[in-house]
Amino acid sequence: MVDDIKSLDDLKAAVAGTPADAAVATPVAAPRLPQRDALGRAYATGKRKDAVARVWIRPGKGNVVVNGKPMAEYFARPVLQMILKQPFTVAGVEGEFDVMATVAGGGLSGQAGAVKHGISKALQLYTPELRGALKAAGFLTRDSRVVERKKYGKAKARKSFQFSKR
Repeated sequence: MVDDIKSLDDLKAAVAGTPADAAVATPVAAPRLPQRDALGRAYATGKRKDAVARVWIRPGKGNVVVNGKPMAEYFARPVLQMILKQPFTVAGVEGEFDVMATVAGGGLSGQAGAVKHGISKALQLYTPELRGALKAAGFLTRDSRVVERKKYGKAKARKSFQFSKR
């Protein structure tokens, strides 16, 4: 018995009383199913800093409407427009989905990040096969960094008042 133990797995099997070569049934996760509403849209909520975005996607020509305005009008800076297009580029579905988003709170940069997060979550709900690419790019993780609060006895969150020795 002792001579048969060559590895940690063999030891565990010997202690458990089962042969090491026995097939162990591992639970397999159920496949993810698309989640769409009656109109064929996928919905998700995206968050970044203080901004919260409600995002609906559906098959279309690639139109993006944010708070009733086209993306180029609402997010005038090219960097913010690029941020919104990143999930489609990573997933390889550029120009295949129309996006309708409402966003509130925070500034433009935080709002762009919130819409990006919402688009990513909605894409993986609409087409579960895209989840791997979006997760690997880090688009499904909510960026938890927020503004640090001001402390009493300080000028700002960490800045001290000017020190005078005399």
